Amino acid sequence: MLSRVADSLYWMSRYLERAERTARLIDVNLAFALEGAADQGQRWERVCEALPVRLAEAPPDSSQLAQLLALDPTVAESMLSSVSRARDNARQVREQISAEMWEQINRLYWQVKQAAESDSGLRRESDDLFRIVSDGVYMFQGLADATMSHEEGWHYIQLGRFLERAQATALVLDIHARAFPDATPGPIRPAEVGDWVTLLHVSTAFEAYCRRHTAALDARRIIEFILLDASFPRSIRFAVEQIEASLRVLTRLSGRAAGGRPERLAGRLRATLNYAVVDEIVAESLHQFLHSVRKSCGQIHAATNQAFISYQVSAVLT
Repeated sequence: MLSRVADSLYWMSRYLERAERTARLIDVNLAFALEGAADQGQRWERVCEALPVRLAEAPPDSSQLAQLLALDPTVAESMLSSVSRARDNARQVREQISAEMWEQINRLYWQVKQAAESDSGLRRESDDLFRIVSDGVYMFQGLADATMSHEEGWHYIQLGRFLERAQATALVLDIHARAFPDATPGPIRPAEVGDWVTLLHVSTAFEAYCRRHTAALDARRIIEFILLDASFPRSIRFAVEQIEASLRVLTRLSGRAAGGRPERLAGRLRATLNYAVVDEIVAESLHQFLHSVRKSCGQIHAATNQAFISYQVSAVLT
């Protein structure tokens, strides 16, 4: 596969995952704002840090900030910008993706674009744009699984999707853990219940967590579920296992020797997460652990780019 094609498929997937994450972050926090939850300023500061986005001047209220983060084309991390960049990458590789995939991402782009140009903006009563974006991304991912051959192109899509997810989830969990460092076993303090529920909803983990541990919220169990659960598709451990699996296949299909740098980095991170114990992580430093996860994801991205996309032809021939 041409390196430019691999690069476009990879970034198309990352931008779509980023758009879906932005939609969930805004939607969940906007819902809490409409319910009159306290500490709105701190909540939205954490949202901006999680995207991450730096604004020269924050809007005066949560609805205006949500409008900016969702639909402002001048904000590089906005939902509209992510969907637009994903569509641009998809347009460059239309011959590699199915017609259904292109139609879906093109439809999603125009839905978001029309909302940005509409006078109603984010009026939730008439048009739940966040659900449209989330469902649109899920449908695109389902179409990729159902209509593409699971060969090189599909694995670049998987790699981009799960690398973005692992890095973003680690950042969201780290920001929350720094805001609420007292993650002791047992019931959560009543004043903090809403914030931990928000974390679960942002990670689309609320129902899955309740089925595993019942509705009794325990900070230590929530951290363990989002970080280390082997079967939950939004957990960091699950994402890293998918990253390693895709890198292993890409190495084989590209004719490179097994055990290259990207595969080694992913395998090392996967082993760390497989044998980690949440009590030991929290006792030593959850922040340092999550920082190392994010750093490892960045190294995997850089190594993947060097090995599969911007490599020297002489290195492959050798």
